[in-house]
Amino acid sequence: MSKIDEIKEDIGWLKVIFGILTAVDISLLGWLAQNYDRTALPLLIFAVVVIVMCTVGIIFINKKAYKKIRELGDL
Repeated sequence: MSKIDEIKEDIGWLKVIFGILTAVDISLLGWLAQNYDRTALPLLIFAVVVIVMCTVGIIFINKKAYKKIRELGDL
C-alpha cells in the first residue's frame, strides 16, 4: 500500500471516530440540558465527566486529522 493510500485510510478512520465522539457529545449535552433537575448528582457528575472526555477526544482527533491532511498535501 502506498503512503498516500495509507494516510487516506488513517483519515477515514479518524472521521469515523470523530463522528462517533461528536454524536455522543451532542447527545449527552442534550440529555443533560433536559434532565439536570431530575437526575441524581452522581449521574450528573458522570455525564459531565464523559462530556469533557468526549470534547477533549474531539479536539485531539481534529488536530490529528488536520496533521494527516497536511502530511498528505506534502506528498
